[in-house]
Amino acid sequence: MTINPRSQTGTNLLQTALAKPYHYRRSGRYYLRLRPQGTTQGFFTLSLRTTDKATAMTISQDILSTLKAYHLDNPEASWDELRERLLDIAEYSLTMAHGDSSLVAYEMINDEHHQALREASAKLPLSVNQQRAVSKALEIIEASQERMKGRSGNLVEIVRGLKDESCGTSVALSPSLSVSSSERLTFKALSALYMEERKESIQASTMRDVRSSCEAIATILDDLDLKAHTREDMKNLRDKLLEDRKPSTVKKLLTRLSTVMDWAVHNGYLDKSFDKGLKPTKGADSSREAFSQDQVKALMAHAEALPVDAWQRWALSLGVIAGTRIEELRQLTKADVKQVGDVWVIDINRNDGKTAKTKNALRVIPLTDGAYGFDLKVFLEFVQRADSRLFALGAGRFSELLNGLIRDVLGVKADRTLTFHSLRHSLAGALKAAEIPVGTAESILGHASGSISYDLYGAGSGVDVGRMAEALVKALR
Repeated sequence: MTINPRSQTGTNLLQTALAKPYHYRRSGRYYLRLRPQGTTQGFFTLSLRTTDKATAMTISQDILSTLKAYHLDNPEASWDELRERLLDIAEYSLTMAHGDSSLVAYEMINDEHHQALREASAKLPLSVNQQRAVSKALEIIEASQERMKGRSGNLVEIVRGLKDESCGTSVALSPSLSVSSSERLTFKALSALYMEERKESIQASTMRDVRSSCEAIATILDDLDLKAHTREDMKNLRDKLLEDRKPSTVKKLLTRLSTVMDWAVHNGYLDKSFDKGLKPTKGADSSREAFSQDQVKALMAHAEALPVDAWQRWALSLGVIAGTRIEELRQLTKADVKQVGDVWVIDINRNDGKTAKTKNALRVIPLTDGAYGFDLKVFLEFVQRADSRLFALGAGRFSELLNGLIRDVLGVKADRTLTFHSLRHSLAGALKAAEIPVGTAESILGHASGSISYDLYGAGSGVDVGRMAEALVKALR
């Protein structure tokens, strides 16, 4: 990293508010120039250590996102706010894919961040929470360097520790929901406490699933006092659940049980929990299957034969070529179909009261003209004729009719093995078969990678969308 000597705004990037970045190329190699806000003279220059434009733009975006997360300009920041930033960085560092050029670049970048953070800790008037965050950030950087050499253990433990700390954050409860040490504590009462605390941070659709899972568990545990529960009680619960449920369903229910029990221990409602190691392994993989290529082609052939103004035509088509979740699809509006550069996309967002499963689900997905016969021009005409919402049905009816159509076209059973969601599995399989990088596939599917490098903004968004568009063309051909 080089620093223009005329800069008077700070000693390193972590102390400086930055204007819009500038990329340039010298002798075939790409560089990132960062200028402090309010000046036309001082600037920082980082070599991106690559001659490949796409790689340079990705590395550049990562640098900018990391700097934004590390900025130490808010002495009032709570530890929870800083911890969330650190968790994002740690998860991304753990899960990102590297090529030879990016390994070299990131080793250099991490060294510079490490030095800058140590200087900030020594010289800046940081609050206790900020100093704590700097200390943890240094650990993350050191563990990230190890991970790039094939040793990821320390970084895994850091991520786990930051997540566990999140579970232990205590919130005051209303008197009606408090529990005294002498009272019996059933799972029904405990899960009510958990849901009351988490109701502001969990999406409504997810909360419905949480409530349903907890009710199933509470029905079996009945009036068992969890303050005195044993390992045998938990094993009996598992066996009862397995009597009339698939192993994959029981695995999900026991995951929910562990979440609630861990929360209870961290918040002092229970001294211990005996729920670990109960999940069934045989047959516990998801019962959802991917459609075969012949089945996908049959669905698209049926869709293309429907009238151009039939919502079923476009719901099926988008499921096949974009791999959306069914509720993401149902909520699409006319404004969500847009152009990014030269690429038409659908924008999955939380605007106007829409919901999304996770923050990683917020994304844009390129539309691949010609994939399985998909006609982009005709679809855009459908969008123009639509009201604000592309699909007018409510969630239950939309899912019922769309899944019913799939069963009718393919002649499959209503056993939840092959459903609309299976189209996501099919697209994921196509991306894998086409050897698309994991990070790009996760960006398309909205999987929870924790990556901060795919936040789309500024000049980098066109690059990321272009890369996703190319990946889909390759996977769907």
